[in-house]
Amino acid sequence: MKKTSTLMRKSHFLGTKIRNLRKRNHLTLEDLSSRCVRVDAYSAPSVSYLSMIERGKRTPSQEMLENLAQVFQKPVEWFLDSEPEKDTITPDKGRSGGITGMALEPNFLFSNDILQIAIPEMLSQTGISGRQFAHLLIRAHQEHHQNHFPDLERAAEEVGNKNLYLTSNDLMRIAQEKGLEIKWFNEKENHNEVKQVNKSRLVSSFLRAPNIVFLNEKLKTKESRLKYDLAVHIGHAVLHNQDGVKCILSIGGAEQKETELHTTPNAQDILQAWQDFEASFFAGALLCPKAPFRQLLDSYGYDISVHKQLDISVSVAMRRMTVVSPYPHWHYFDAYKPGKLKAVYRGNGIPLPWGNMRQVEDPCQHWAVFRKFGEMSRESSAQLSILSVDGKTRLYCCESVLVEDLAGAKHVLCMGIDLNPAIDAQGTDAQAVVENLQALCIKHGGSTVVPHNIRQQLLSVARILNINWIERGLASELRVICIRGNSCPRKPGCYGKCKNGKMTQSIEYIPKPPQDTRFSEN
Repeated sequence: MKKTSTLMRKSHFLGTKIRNLRKRNHLTLEDLSSRCVRVDAYSAPSVSYLSMIERGKRTPSQEMLENLAQVFQKPVEWFLDSEPEKDTITPDKGRSGGITGMALEPNFLFSNDILQIAIPEMLSQTGISGRQFAHLLIRAHQEHHQNHFPDLERAAEEVGNKNLYLTSNDLMRIAQEKGLEIKWFNEKENHNEVKQVNKSRLVSSFLRAPNIVFLNEKLKTKESRLKYDLAVHIGHAVLHNQDGVKCILSIGGAEQKETELHTTPNAQDILQAWQDFEASFFAGALLCPKAPFRQLLDSYGYDISVHKQLDISVSVAMRRMTVVSPYPHWHYFDAYKPGKLKAVYRGNGIPLPWGNMRQVEDPCQHWAVFRKFGEMSRESSAQLSILSVDGKTRLYCCESVLVEDLAGAKHVLCMGIDLNPAIDAQGTDAQAVVENLQALCIKHGGSTVVPHNIRQQLLSVARILNINWIERGLASELRVICIRGNSCPRKPGCYGKCKNGKMTQSIEYIPKPPQDTRFSEN
C-alpha cells in the first residue's frame, strides 16, 4: 500500500520522465509497449495505458514500473525522484542527423538562373557526369529527409498488403497484375539491352518497352536477387506506368568509364536516376514493409541474420534498417576493392573515408568496411570506432559483412550508427566520454579495450537501442580512425614521412583506388 501511494503522489513527474526518455530515444508509444512486452508480457503496459501514464492520468504498478526501468536501464528510484529533468537533457526538436550544409551567401549568386549556367560548367571542368550529379542530389535529398518517403512506403504497402514473407511467385503474380509480361533470357542471347552494359557486369534483368520484363536465368538460383529485381520492375510499373522508363539492372564488375558518359547535365539522365531511386526504395518497402519489419528487427535486436529468415539480400535488409529504425543516426556503405564506395547513405553525417568523385591514395586502413576485405570469415563483424568530425569527437559502431554477388564480385556491406546522441540521451556528456576514450586509444597506439565503467554505460545504451551488435563491438578493441591517412591521429602514425611529395605507409599496403571513382547507385 505504501509503494502504491508513493507512486500516486509522484505520478506527474513520473509520466513526464517516461515521456522524455521515450522521445529522447526516438521511440513511439507502440515501440515502448513492444519493448516492455519483450521484458515481461504480463506487466507490460498497452499503448493507450502508456499514453495515460505520460499524461499523469494513470499510475503504473510497481511491476510495470520495474518493467519500464529495465527497458530504459534506469533504477526504479530514478523515476520516483521528485526532481524535474534539467533542460540540457530534454528532447532536441531540431533537425537530427544527416550531413550539414552551408550558407549560400551572397544570396544573389545562388539564384536559379545563375546556378543553371554555372553547374554545367563546373561539372564539365571536374569531369563529373550529369548522372553522377543526379545521384549526389538524390543522396543529399535522402539524408536531408532521414530516408523517410511516406508516399513510396504507402504505395508499396498497398501493392504488397504489408506481407513480410512475399515469395518470388507472389511477386511474379503481382507483376502480371500490374500489366508486366515475364520472360527469361540467357547470356548467349543477343539482346541490345545487354550490349549497352559494360562486359564486366552481369545484366540480371531489363525492361523492354512497353511492358516485357526479361529475367536472367541465373536468377533462378538466387531467390533473394530475383525478388529484388521483380520488386524494382513492379515499382516502375506502379510509380511510372512504364512511361519512357528504361530499366536495366546489372551486378558486379566495373561501371562504365567516364569517357562513355555525358560530361554535362542531361535532363533525361537526371529523371532516369530519380525514377531508379524511387523504384529501388519501393522495392525495399515492398519486401520489408515498415511496421512488420520493424517488429521483426526489434525481436531480433537488429541482427543482420534476419535477411535469411525473409530470403532477401543483406543489402536490402541493411538499407531498410536505416529507414525503419526509430533511431535516426545511421550510415550505410557498399564497398568494392580496392577503394570504391558504390552506395552511400549518411543519415548520421559521418564523413566519407574518401569520396567517389575524388581519388585518394592513402585511405585509413582502420575503417571496418575496408578491414573486412582482409578477413577470411564470411560472418558479420562489429567494430567501435572514434573519428574526429568538424573538430568534435564521435563514437560510431558498425557491423560489416563480406558478400559475393551473382556475378562473383566480392564486396563489403557496412551499416553503422553514431552513438553520441544515444549517450547524450541518457544524461551523460557524450563528448567528454568519447574524448576520454580517444585519449586512451592514442595512449595505447591507436586501439584499446573499453574501460569497465564506460563499457557499462555503453551496454546500457546498446540495450536501450536494442541493437545486439553494439555489445559484440564492445567485445573487440576500440579503434581510432581518420578521414585521410595523412591526418592520422595515432602516435606513432600509420603513415611515414613524405617521399616525392607523397605519404608512405608504415603499417600495410593499401592499393591505389581505381581511376573510375564515380558516385553511383547500388
